[in-house]
Amino acid sequence: MSQETKDILMDAGIAAVILFVGWIAIRVILRIEKKALAKSRLDEALHLFILKATKVILWIVLVISVLQNLGISTASLLAVLGAGGAAIALALKDSLGNIAGGLIILVNKPFNRGDTIETAGVCGIVDSIDLLTTRLHTFDNKVVTVPNGTITTSVLINYSSEDMRRVDCVFSISYDADIEKARTLMENIAVSHPGIMTEPEPVIGVASHGDHAVLMDFKVWCATENYFDVKYFLEENVKVAFDEAGISIPYQQVDVHIVK
Repeated sequence: MSQETKDILMDAGIAAVILFVGWIAIRVILRIEKKALAKSRLDEALHLFILKATKVILWIVLVISVLQNLGISTASLLAVLGAGGAAIALALKDSLGNIAGGLIILVNKPFNRGDTIETAGVCGIVDSIDLLTTRLHTFDNKVVTVPNGTITTSVLINYSSEDMRRVDCVFSISYDADIEKARTLMENIAVSHPGIMTEPEPVIGVASHGDHAVLMDFKVWCATENYFDVKYFLEENVKVAFDEAGISIPYQQVDVHIVK
């Protein structure tokens, strides 16, 4: 057996050892990383992305090391990988933008599953957050899928991030009505619902003088989950109380003058 053949077999044996040891090392690293991610506060969708990215990078490094040990030039391979990566990035720029948006959402956590949010003209409850899209269902049970890139570049309102919300209502009364009487009626309504908080106190007052009526603000605080119950309660019971007390809610009127 010639010396050249022996060298080739030696290099192949060393490459096989490097490949085997590297394969074991990759499995150990991924296992340690998986346990570390499980103890972290990062979202599970982000766990999968990090593990896959780490696996791909480690295997690329291992393959390059094996090829270099065999005496194969890896410069052309790296050039091909770079050019291919640039081409793929250009072709998938929108998808990459959504992935970047997904990473921002999963890391910063502006909202979580189960939160009620409004973004990109859509309002609903979040069902799932993936790297590419966020899926939510609206209050009339429509499933809406929003690209993460759109969410990160749009105004986002999270209605569930705080424990309590303020319910803002505006009621109109005629200029002939007794303002103090209307205020007292609204105060009584505010204390009659167990879901309305006493601290902060309800805010009741004249908001503005309209063309046809006096507009009165009625603002109360409640737990976030009771928002709509309190909202509907106020709208209904103020109308009933005003009717019983003879406080009219005027309609818009137009005076027509006929010139002969």
